[in-house]
Amino acid sequence: MKFEPTAIADVVLIHPTVFGDARGFFLETWEERKFVAAGIGARFVQDNYSRSEQYVLRGLHYQVKQPQGKLVRVAAGTVFDVAVDLRRGSATFGRWVGALLSDENKRSLWIPPGFAHGFLVLSGSADFAYKCTDFYAPEHERSLRWDDPELNIEWPLPAGVTPKVSDKDSRGASFRAADTFA
Repeated sequence: MKFEPTAIADVVLIHPTVFGDARGFFLETWEERKFVAAGIGARFVQDNYSRSEQYVLRGLHYQVKQPQGKLVRVAAGTVFDVAVDLRRGSATFGRWVGALLSDENKRSLWIPPGFAHGFLVLSGSADFAYKCTDFYAPEHERSLRWDDPELNIEWPLPAGVTPKVSDKDSRGASFRAADTFA
């Protein structure tokens, strides 16, 4: 496994070692000792799995209490995955990073607590799997607007295409009005 820091060093792109032959392939998606050696000492308590259609955009989600670190990956399809730093004391507060995750590149992304997270499906559909460091707490969940001009996230949408978002996500807070982390 190779651990590659992104433009926001705490968000890490993980490249697995893939063992393949005529039968298919094998890879590790999580191995505690390797993650700890890379500085990611996360304890996971919940696994989630979703399927979404092309141009569905989920997010940008976070929890103000019980913040969740997430180890995200794509089991089938392709997504553009985004993490936004909401830690006020961070040198990268208000910045975002994005990564292309797919069943072909088999990469994962580590997003620590204190970040908003979202993804846009680029393939016909995508199966998205992720591990969380804390339990889902709907009463503490918040959503940032995916198209907030201050964040200026460069979603790879074709010209004239508007993503499909939930009602909740369409009412997400602006970055300026959002609850953030100390």
